[in-house]
Amino acid sequence: MRIACPHCGARDRREFTWMGAALARPETGGAWGDEMHAYVYLRENPAGPLAELWHHDPCGAMVRAVRDTRSHQMIEPGEVP
Repeated sequence: MRIACPHCGARDRREFTWMGAALARPETGGAWGDEMHAYVYLRENPAGPLAELWHHDPCGAMVRAVRDTRSHQMIEPGEVP
């Protein structure tokens, strides 16, 4: 699997660390409540497209990509040959 780094171009998946699903942090004003509990502990595990964050270890870039969890095919930011 290859992932497109915005600085280095198409790179092998082994250069990246998976950082989890790309979820928006809830606005809680610093208070811990049901929304923050769900954000931290309750995650979906869909079979299909999932927006994810990847850290490119050599250059430090954070990459948001959409990957099909059934086939591991990168859908966004585009197919990488």
